[in-house]
Amino acid sequence: MEEKPRSTGYGVPRLPPGFRFHPTDEELVLQYLKRKVYSSPLPSSIIPDVDHSNYNPWDLPACGGRGCEEVKYFFGLREARNPNRSRRNQAAGSGFWKATGKEKPVTASRCNQVVGMKKVSVFHRGKPPTKTEWIMHEYRLAGPHATTTTPDSTHSSMAARWDWVVCRVFKKKRAAKTKIEMEEEDSRQESSCVTQLSDGSADGEEASSGSMS
Repeated sequence: MEEKPRSTGYGVPRLPPGFRFHPTDEELVLQYLKRKVYSSPLPSSIIPDVDHSNYNPWDLPACGGRGCEEVKYFFGLREARNPNRSRRNQAAGSGFWKATGKEKPVTASRCNQVVGMKKVSVFHRGKPPTKTEWIMHEYRLAGPHATTTTPDSTHSSMAARWDWVVCRVFKKKRAAKTKIEMEEEDSRQESSCVTQLSDGSADGEEASSGSMS
């Protein structure tokens, strides 16, 4: 009897052992987000729908792939914004997400056409707010319907679908020492040891010469 795929507990199937979920920016936009917007079948129902405003980043539900404990993916809805305000912090859990810099285009490799936009945000918490190491990449489709709207705007059914985004959330790892830095540190330690040995031998020679005299 064939074993059914296990679930993550959020109705998302878990990938079999040995499989990894590591999509590129282009794949997230074209293979997942675009299909979500147009109600087309997804390659896999591995990415859950999540209202991330209810979660701290470390509490977000994991998708069904291996490695999703470290990098989390989910579909969500863009928060309606006032067009008179260029930027707005997104409340989430015990803090908020703050956008950094401008959106960057996601380009399709085959036709070199802009198919989506990528926004990078950093999670802040505490009083005064302190920047954490949690990062969120938010992707939206690029197109005529992808405009900033206010809560009072009347959406057509098509425009409402374009409010969907797909997000990648992860904790930034501390930069590891480079090979050159490690070699320089080893070199300094070795030179320090040589200096100590040289000083010790000099003292010994002075002491022995003094006793002979």
